[in-house]
Amino acid sequence: MSYRGKRLLDLVLTIPALLLSLPVQAVTAAAIRMTMGRPVLFRQTRPGLHGEPFEMLKFRTMLQLDPKRGLVTDADRMTGLGSFLRSTSLDELPTLWNIVRGDMSVVGPRPLLMQYLGRYSPEQARRHEVKPGLTGLAQVSGRNAISWESKFRQDLKYVDNHSVLLDLKIILRTAVQVLRREGISAEGEATMPEFTGDSA
Repeated sequence: MSYRGKRLLDLVLTIPALLLSLPVQAVTAAAIRMTMGRPVLFRQTRPGLHGEPFEMLKFRTMLQLDPKRGLVTDADRMTGLGSFLRSTSLDELPTLWNIVRGDMSVVGPRPLLMQYLGRYSPEQARRHEVKPGLTGLAQVSGRNAISWESKFRQDLKYVDNHSVLLDLKIILRTAVQVLRREGISAEGEATMPEFTGDSA
């Protein structure tokens, strides 16, 4: 798929979704402000195309880190509202702005953490040959419930085979998975265990 074709598909899908979701985003932001306080948005630098950093936006789902209150792990900090937002993927709605801005695509390997860049094998690092996505082949193949090895295998499969048809298939499978609320977290984890670089 050409860059222009993929960018056009991103905008055609994202701009209407963003406009239609604004009332939901407003209600979600108000709920976060009332239950968790500020900030409402979670902002974090993530690696984009070719590993170049960008600021990814999501709705906040966790309380601030506070060892004195025992708020240390993700499980400790996750709130009831945050768990609901994650299970329904409503926390991802602000990420639509990243797609409109061109930082991300609708479909592609999920943007992980900057500190993981030095832990990838040369083959795993190929996941950055395309823009990161809001959803991807790894997400519709198990989301956070699959291993890092399986995630990277699916990411590379997408890099090597991406097309408009594959993107549309992934988007449809994503909608089904969100409705079923499957693969939200790894077993025994609030989200996903840290990637240490041992999964080459």
